[in-house]
Amino acid sequence: MRIALHTKVRADRIPQYEAAHREVPAELTRAIRAAGATSWSIWRSGTDLFHVIECEDYTRLLAELAELPVNVAWQARMDELLDVAHDYSSDGAEAGLPAVWEL
Repeated sequence: MRIALHTKVRADRIPQYEAAHREVPAELTRAIRAAGATSWSIWRSGTDLFHVIECEDYTRLLAELAELPVNVAWQARMDELLDVAHDYSSDGAEAGLPAVWEL
C-alpha cells in the first residue's frame, strides 16, 4: 500500500530538519523496514513536507513504531523542528492524504 502524508517544518528550522535527515539512525531505518515499510520519501516545498510511504500495512507500521525507543527519541527530535508532526497514534492511520489521480 502507498500512503501520502503532509507535515510542516518550522520556517526557522529547515536547515536543522534537512541535516537531521542526512543522519537518520541506522537503528531507526532498520526498525521502519522491520515494521513493513519498503520505501519512505519526503519532499519539501517551503515549510510543507510531503511523505510517500510504501508499506505492507500502515496501521501496523504505526503501531510497531509508536512506542519503540529509537522512534520515540527521533520523534522528540522532530517535535523541536516541526509545526505539524507525523501522528503515530491510532488516529494517525486515518491521516493519509486522499489520492486524487494516478497515471
